[in-house]
Amino acid sequence: MTDQTDQTDQTDWTDRTDPMGRTDPVDSTDATDSTDSMDAIQRVDRTGRGEEPTKPVRPTHPVQPGRAPLVPESESGPESESESESESESGPGSESSPRPEPEPEPEPESEPEAQPRPLGELRRWPRSFADRLTAPLPGVRAMARLARDGAIRPSPEGLRAIPDLPFAPGPLPAATLDTPAVTWAGHASWIIRIGGLTVLTDPVWSRRILGIPPRITPVGVRWEDLPPVDAVVISHNHYDHLDAPTLKRLPRDTAVFVPAGLGRWFRRRRFHRVTELDWWEAAEYQGVRFDFVPAHHWSKRGLTDTCRSLWGGWILRDQRRRTLYFAGDTGYGHWFKEIGRRYTGIDLALLPIGAYAPRWWLRDVHADPEEAVQAFSDLGARRMAPMHWAAFVLSAEPVLEPLTRVRTAWERAGHPRENLWDLPVGASRVLTEA
Repeated sequence: MTDQTDQTDQTDWTDRTDPMGRTDPVDSTDATDSTDSMDAIQRVDRTGRGEEPTKPVRPTHPVQPGRAPLVPESESGPESESESESESESGPGSESSPRPEPEPEPEPESEPEAQPRPLGELRRWPRSFADRLTAPLPGVRAMARLARDGAIRPSPEGLRAIPDLPFAPGPLPAATLDTPAVTWAGHASWIIRIGGLTVLTDPVWSRRILGIPPRITPVGVRWEDLPPVDAVVISHNHYDHLDAPTLKRLPRDTAVFVPAGLGRWFRRRRFHRVTELDWWEAAEYQGVRFDFVPAHHWSKRGLTDTCRSLWGGWILRDQRRRTLYFAGDTGYGHWFKEIGRRYTGIDLALLPIGAYAPRWWLRDVHADPEEAVQAFSDLGARRMAPMHWAAFVLSAEPVLEPLTRVRTAWERAGHPRENLWDLPVGASRVLTEA
């Protein structure tokens, strides 16, 4: 099979990854970015010790049950609710007096949608987003354990199934204003046709990312077969999600939607329609709404920029309120229920299921297949499409295991089989009415 992926613009990168690929290699241009930034935050080990990171200018994310933020919020917690019922005094005739019917509790009000922010707005951001972490980053002891255990790649037996990985590229489906469609290009890269737009998510068309082995399946769609790209959404700055050689192929007037703190990276590369958003913020572009939502992850691209930009997922909604959720890279946690509460009626959730072993090392930042199915339930979504597997070897689980486990977890949860869109790399589905 002819390799259609890009192998260019990789020679100026320096490999500074750890054995797991958890810390990304450093692009020489990104290293320049970090030298003129403020001092890097101190990494926090598993015990939570370390320098307290800088508080953002304004909180945008409520404290939710589950894993607490690394730095507690200064605001007081939810007010306790006290209920008192007035009872009628006993006395003559009290038994015959009519007892008032209890009033039904009012239904909780839905969260009002955020007003869209201006496209391309230049904004000031906090020095660090480390207070958004839902678990401490690994410290020296965790790194030493990882090196001692050596469980950073699948066994030879686990790699034997590479030829069996699903790969079935096909033509892109015709998409109209009324029929959104998705095509899985591999890893976290999707071609989303919604509201008349073609949107790429975390586009990575490169064959190799320094620090990890080459792709084990080709990209599902050749670059030259793509329709004109209207917009790109980026979940965070790790190298397997933010690929400079791929983005270099795009016209510089492409609309780009990125997490807070990442706009400068794009503007340095002469993209001039860059919109940065914080969690729970939104923007609109040609009738499609882009909402940036939280994720359980982190960010790092250079030696001194840990958590200097935000991370998260994206809600895409057209004028008919057809809604797609792209989770990006995330562990499992309380944010999924909150996203489902704020954005009811998600038609399709694109959820990661791979790069999860060993669990003690990756559970906070990468969901496993069972957790992905639970996240789907928490979201209240109608359909789920797995991603973030079958492209790169990032961790120790056998390469075909994510698919078999997600299918088993889906069946055990009792979800209709037709609502699990376990697509081969390169395959497409059209989102029709349920």
